[in-house]
Amino acid sequence: MNKRYLFFKISFLCLVQFLWGNKVQAQTKETLKSLYEQATETSGLVLQYTQDTRAVDYFYGPMGTGLRWGNPAVRSPEQLKRIIRLDQSYLDKLNKIDFDNISIYGQVDYIVLKQKIENDLIALRNEENLQNAISNYIPFADSIYFFEQTRRRGNTVNGQLIAAALNNTLQLAKKAKITVEAGPMIEERQAKYLLSTLDDINDRLKSSYNFYNTYDPLFTWWVPKSYEALEKALDDFKNTVKKKSDIRIFNDGSNIGGNPIGKEELNRLLKSEMIDYSYEELLHLADQEMKWCREQVMRATKAMGYGTDWKAAMEKVKNSFVAPGKQPELIVSLYNDALNFIKKRNLINFPSLADETWGMIMMTPQRQLVNPFFTGGREISISYPTNTMEYEDKLMSMRGNNPYFSRPTVQHELIPGHHLQFYMNSRYKSYRQAAFNTAFTTEGWSLYWEMLLFNEGFFKTPEEIMGAMFWRMHRCARITFSIKFQIGEWTPQQCVDYLVNEVGHEYANAHAEVKRSFEENYGPLYQLAYLIGGLQLMSIHHELVDSGKMTNAEFHDKVIKENHLPMEMVRATLTNQKLNRDFKTSWKFYGFMK
Repeated sequence: MNKRYLFFKISFLCLVQFLWGNKVQAQTKETLKSLYEQATETSGLVLQYTQDTRAVDYFYGPMGTGLRWGNPAVRSPEQLKRIIRLDQSYLDKLNKIDFDNISIYGQVDYIVLKQKIENDLIALRNEENLQNAISNYIPFADSIYFFEQTRRRGNTVNGQLIAAALNNTLQLAKKAKITVEAGPMIEERQAKYLLSTLDDINDRLKSSYNFYNTYDPLFTWWVPKSYEALEKALDDFKNTVKKKSDIRIFNDGSNIGGNPIGKEELNRLLKSEMIDYSYEELLHLADQEMKWCREQVMRATKAMGYGTDWKAAMEKVKNSFVAPGKQPELIVSLYNDALNFIKKRNLINFPSLADETWGMIMMTPQRQLVNPFFTGGREISISYPTNTMEYEDKLMSMRGNNPYFSRPTVQHELIPGHHLQFYMNSRYKSYRQAAFNTAFTTEGWSLYWEMLLFNEGFFKTPEEIMGAMFWRMHRCARITFSIKFQIGEWTPQQCVDYLVNEVGHEYANAHAEVKRSFEENYGPLYQLAYLIGGLQLMSIHHELVDSGKMTNAEFHDKVIKENHLPMEMVRATLTNQKLNRDFKTSWKFYGFMK
């Protein structure tokens, strides 16, 4: 074999090896990319923690009364201690992870899970304090907890002994009722927790009784009368607690209740959501944003021929409502307008099945009392009058859901908003949705699209701009009125008046918005999360898309596939930020728009 032939053979083999190595490397890189769309090095721990907390709450909760996934309203002392031990065990597991040698995606899961557990432990310790504070009111609770513990594994019971035990519990409940009647008023926070605890105790009693009754002959012969008497006594005791509860319904004309959490707790919750601003700074932010909105409104008012009378211009917009029965076809028309606009500018790519499978329902009159505007997700729920509503209520509903108000919010609820969000969340890193669910992501994503479409020129006519600004002002107002209420500066009626006077709401719609903010099952930060989350995502867009580092489609694809994360952690994944295991929030996202 001559040297030249040998040289060419070796060169050829080297070239093949080089090309094959590049191919394998490219395939490996693509595989990793696909892997990180679904999981990370620490995603298993996130999933296990989520399921373990559910398992504990199911087993130590009142079985047979419906599974209570997520955090129940209250826990028994035994259940609470078990969850605390579980949380501490997961912090130990996290400490054993080699943080510096995992991907940015795994580091983000690590940081958010660690923060979630640490915040959960704070809440659990607070609940422990509440349990201790109300324990003297419920001396009968331990015997019911013991009965329920016996029932969990179906232990054989002596029906006569159970009847006697329930009769003794009955006497304790009657004495407790007398003590509460003679005692002072019960402080609001304790009263609410006590009432929830009584519901929980009753669920446990009922669950245990139903397990044995009619199945165990001697239990069925001995126990029912004792159980019925105790159940009635617990109901009487609960009514007594309600009468002695210092639960505040604001005597300000609104007939809206609520329990302000105070300045310190509000700032703590903001930190727990990775918001590195105090409530005072957020109030200033809301004022800045409202000022900008008002400038847009005044330009549109002048263009409509109303000079500086923006409320008159808003009245014209409100009175553009469609006839009864025509609202669903308006929604479809507005949806198609937004979708065509988005496709033409290649703002986001989405699966055709997502577009194909969104649904539509009509909202009931009862739900419209607290949801005066349509809502969405897998389906869009349309708020519009029915024949059962009074004349004034019909007009308010129609005026509040006019075409110009609806234009910026149809896409908020469907594509690319909540419907697409829920569609993608179930397909990419779905473990995060259960573990890290936050309104700053849920509502922030959809609100961001309202802002982006405005910047892209989707709202052209003065009327369309008025409609868009109505909602933008509304989100500014949500920050202001929710903070002012939570720190004790405003009553609910002042919040209602603010929405009417500064945003242009119909009174009934404003009342419903405030009522659902403080009486429904929303957290104290929920209402301010819309605009804050939207501004956070807009800041990241400014950093990566406006700078030319990513296209709109690339950016939105990466963001939505990260599922639920604090926006600061979304930014960390997109910028490959250097992180450490003791990461603390420090991101200042606001200021670029000024």
